[in-house]
Amino acid sequence: MLKGAGFTDEDLSRPLIAVANTWTEVMPCNMHLRTLAEAVKEGVREAGGTPIECNTIAVSDGISMGTEGMRGSLVSREVIADSIELFTFAHSLDGVVALSGCDKTLPGTVMALCRLDLPGLMLYGGTIQHGVFQGKNVTIQDVFEAVGAHAAGKLSEAEVRALEDHACPGAGACGGQYTANTMALVVDFLGLGPLGFGEIPATDPAKLDAAREAGRLAVEMVRADRRPSKLLSKGAIDNAVASVAATAGSTNAVLHLLAIAREAGIPYSIDEFDPISARTPVLADLKPGGRFTAVEMTQAGGARALGRHLRDAGLVTDQPTCTGRSLFEELDRVPGAEGGDVIVPAARALKPRGGFAILRGSLAPDGAVVKLAGHAKQRHEGPARVFDCEEDAFAAVQAREIRPGDVIVIRHEGPKGGPGMREMLAVTAAIVGLGLGDSVAIITDGRFSGATVGFMIGHVAPEAAAGGPIAYLRDGDVVVVDADARALDVRADLAGREPSTAPARPRRVVLQKYAALVSSASEGATTIVR
Repeated sequence: MLKGAGFTDEDLSRPLIAVANTWTEVMPCNMHLRTLAEAVKEGVREAGGTPIECNTIAVSDGISMGTEGMRGSLVSREVIADSIELFTFAHSLDGVVALSGCDKTLPGTVMALCRLDLPGLMLYGGTIQHGVFQGKNVTIQDVFEAVGAHAAGKLSEAEVRALEDHACPGAGACGGQYTANTMALVVDFLGLGPLGFGEIPATDPAKLDAAREAGRLAVEMVRADRRPSKLLSKGAIDNAVASVAATAGSTNAVLHLLAIAREAGIPYSIDEFDPISARTPVLADLKPGGRFTAVEMTQAGGARALGRHLRDAGLVTDQPTCTGRSLFEELDRVPGAEGGDVIVPAARALKPRGGFAILRGSLAPDGAVVKLAGHAKQRHEGPARVFDCEEDAFAAVQAREIRPGDVIVIRHEGPKGGPGMREMLAVTAAIVGLGLGDSVAIITDGRFSGATVGFMIGHVAPEAAAGGPIAYLRDGDVVVVDADARALDVRADLAGREPSTAPARPRRVVLQKYAALVSSASEGATTIVR
């Protein structure tokens, strides 16, 4: 069969390297990965291996956001991991280079590497260049916020359309420290991607050189038997959490790192994130809460500059990496910029603590995640405005029915209840666009986009579908969010109330399977059966 596919005896005598591609034509994040895969395969052949490419699916968060399609986003993470695992073990391949682009493709490919435990690495397709609109650098975040600004009469329809035309100028994933770029940094600090390769922008000619080197490295890893189980540890995950905290990155990283730890068999709980974030200051001034884009971070020294500042402050430890060199060796291997105004040392930290915190309390006994970037607020107390789906909440925001001081509660959007744990970017961006970002809080058992700013609390567990307290809330109940006290509470007696029921939704077969298997958000929302 292999000879029928064009392989020779000589090809089959070499290490067989799966090139697991997440290419699709539907979005800029992944549309260039076919070209990148060819460069990876050249590198594999140059190093004496034989590449065998396969493809899996990808779901664009940016395109599906605010629609029923967004229910497929987190589910796609599991499908990506499943498909790479199936293809690679079923064909007895020796190693893996996994290509990622949009949000869920990064953790999905890393989860597959952990399951297979074959020598291998992940290569991120890279960030998009920022667009320029009215003299400012813009990203997809600006488009979502423009929807709210249009509703408030601040932007015309023509201006929104013009912004839309300029925000995404070509290939690459969303251009701030949103989920894709956050997870690319995570992979660097986990040691599962060659440091500095992922952060090269998608359209930079150097990306093809990095892809060829990644292919060569994969063959070397097979010969050295360098597997994820020899690289990953609690210390490596701690380093990754510190990188997220220091860049005020996406809160989705909490969910994905819990899933990766579970796949790797490393005990790691949601409560381990908070102490790391509490001691790690924000060192990078990045969108969505800051001023600069991912391209500008790369130009300022990227992961190496950040890592050196974290090391100097004693906030990361030395760990092995896929190159055979340690993290600290990699940090010093390429001299470069030290960050300028984009990435600063701890002595000039932008904020004294990291960009997120873990909350618990009467409304979230199993935990929730609050985003602390992009605002100064630490506490909010106000009446609940309760919605049983994202669409109803968005309609209320657009109709100007939300008042300063309100706590918007969006439930039945969790992993099981959604199903799929949608992101609430349409609501959060509209709130910011209306000018309410500093005066309301949003609480959900769903997720938030990495592009979200404001006082937002997600991943509330247990979720409404699992009978969590959020299912019993009513309009007017006083909700208290206290980030300093790490508390999320409701000042109401919920005993004796009937729980809300989820509105009827199309139950596609893939969502039914996911809902039947998925774990709590506080455990990574994985479908592992153990």
